[in-house]
Amino acid sequence: MLMPDSARFVSILTQNTVALILAGGRGSRLKQLTDWRAKPAVPFGGKFRIIDFPLSNCLNSGIRKIGVVTQYKAHSLIQHIQRGWGFLRGEFGEFVEIMPAQQRLAESWYKGTADAVYQNIDILRSYHPKFVLVLAGDHIYKMDYGQMLASHVNSQADLTVGCIEMPANESTSFGVMTVDEKDRITGFQEKPKDPTPIPGQPDRILASMGIYVFNADFLYEQLIRDAQESESQHDFGINLIPHIASRYKVQAHRFGNQRHDESGFLSNYWRDVGTVDAYWEANMELTRVTPELSLYDRNWPIWTYQEQLPPAKFIFDEEDRRGMATDSMISGGCIVSGARVRNSLLFSNVIVESGAQIDEAVILPNVRIAENARLRRVIIDKGTLIPAGLVVGEDPEEDARRFHRSEKGITLITPEMLGQPLHAAPR
Repeated sequence: MLMPDSARFVSILTQNTVALILAGGRGSRLKQLTDWRAKPAVPFGGKFRIIDFPLSNCLNSGIRKIGVVTQYKAHSLIQHIQRGWGFLRGEFGEFVEIMPAQQRLAESWYKGTADAVYQNIDILRSYHPKFVLVLAGDHIYKMDYGQMLASHVNSQADLTVGCIEMPANESTSFGVMTVDEKDRITGFQEKPKDPTPIPGQPDRILASMGIYVFNADFLYEQLIRDAQESESQHDFGINLIPHIASRYKVQAHRFGNQRHDESGFLSNYWRDVGTVDAYWEANMELTRVTPELSLYDRNWPIWTYQEQLPPAKFIFDEEDRRGMATDSMISGGCIVSGARVRNSLLFSNVIVESGAQIDEAVILPNVRIAENARLRRVIIDKGTLIPAGLVVGEDPEEDARRFHRSEKGITLITPEMLGQPLHAAPR
């Protein structure tokens, strides 16, 4: 149970917590979107990047000691954090620090998620935390970690795992927990084909959200033990959690019905945007009249870095040349010039020229779409120049021949696919 002054209780817990955001993965299921950036650096929602969501959750939860563990193609991610997250005051013990792979304890790069934390164990110890919150850096959600910390302390657990209910047929993408009637975790399966369901709910599973609260000393002990296991893959889901679940007290913390004093309840929204289809769908959801994820919630804001840009502009009001957008989100710096945009999300500095028709599109920053192009159900990567008259979304075979076309018919277009060597010179 919470102490009588529960707000004070939670604030003491968050002050004694260090959060580590694991942001070193490529996210290969996003295909060419992660050819030149780590998955947490992928733009999302018109002006944000995926990493902004766990970072904002930490800040809004009162956790202000944050490490971001990076490895794969981290330049744009590091640049974004330096520009947008450098406002915390070190003299108050607040920070967002970048922890790149630097072979601190071994002559190797990070071998797995647990090894990524182990290789920074000396830095972690220097902060003297009582609790360590380990977070995945590649999910879109709002969560009050203070409530999870309070649950962890009240249950007297060694480890608490953030969990979410989902259909059993999605088990092959997640770690699945076996729990008793008090939500104590008794087993952990990593991406099983035949998962153990929630007691009394044969079609539902309790899946890991990649969110862990450890007692700090217990985490150090387990990381050191795992590092000495030559057969281990040094991964939280594959190795560390299954070992701990069978030997120590591990508690499930269910995601949902999060109370927040000012806004009443936080949304139960959580998305793994790890595929092209899931990424497109999550962005498209934001264009609805009342999306599940509100970006307008002043009580739980999502912080980010953004350029100082002029407002979006819509020009020409002629019968055959009218600049307009409906059921769409249009970011700063965009110009819709005699074109029609419908059910789409445009990031910053997108130019849409006369006669172009854009439907159900996610268009990343600094894209220019030339005259009379017709684009439907597409994702356009940053910096792409769409040539005049290009048609995508009407001929599936032609789209698949030229670009990447997903299982659900979403076409991903990058500069390189159009012969534009934005990132590297052609061979």
